[in-house]
Amino acid sequence: MGSTVDAAANKGVNGTATAKKPTVIFVLGGPGSGKGTQCAYIVEHYGYTHLSAGDLLRAEIKSGNENGTMIQNMIKEGKIVPSEVTIKLLQKAIQENGNDKFLIDGFPRNEENRAAFEKVTEIEPKFVLFFDCPEEEMERRLLGRNQGREDDNIETIRKRFKVFLESSLPVIQYYEAKGKVRKIHAAKPIEDVFQEVKAVFTPEAEKVKNNTCVIL
Repeated sequence: MGSTVDAAANKGVNGTATAKKPTVIFVLGGPGSGKGTQCAYIVEHYGYTHLSAGDLLRAEIKSGNENGTMIQNMIKEGKIVPSEVTIKLLQKAIQENGNDKFLIDGFPRNEENRAAFEKVTEIEPKFVLFFDCPEEEMERRLLGRNQGREDDNIETIRKRFKVFLESSLPVIQYYEAKGKVRKIHAAKPIEDVFQEVKAVFTPEAEKVKNNTCVIL
């Protein structure tokens, strides 16, 4: 009894058997809010795999294919890349990785991204880590980091701020209504910010550890 139901429950969107769904945490915040730095700390301390939507897109640009050219033009204009493009890159990265818990950094960028991700992957994030940082501080950081990125000039930076405010904040509000947002005050020094991050992740890690002990 129940074997047919169980089998159906373990089918993916393509009708093939799938393993347990990975744990996904969306990491959101304006450009220059320090998401990448904090993700590196979370990876080191809590064993997550960090997937940066921006890095995946930039890697696709470097590949020189048609998809990459389209992405490059959209980023130059400060526009959001189509959902299906980013989701495919994220899915591929998740499937090719042996881990079962992921930080997805810089995605979803808008409500359409969010809905498409949940529909295509059938994964809802465990929670959203939101790095809240004043625009002036983010601008100061971006102009000072000198990474040689094409999108780190004042005009593009301000376009990115505008896109974030108009498009990404509704995503945060959506998850906030579901009690899934963990807000981090990101204007503080890096170590102080990580103390706040630890206050979110340590209880979660302990919960998983305790549940594992019970199962064993």
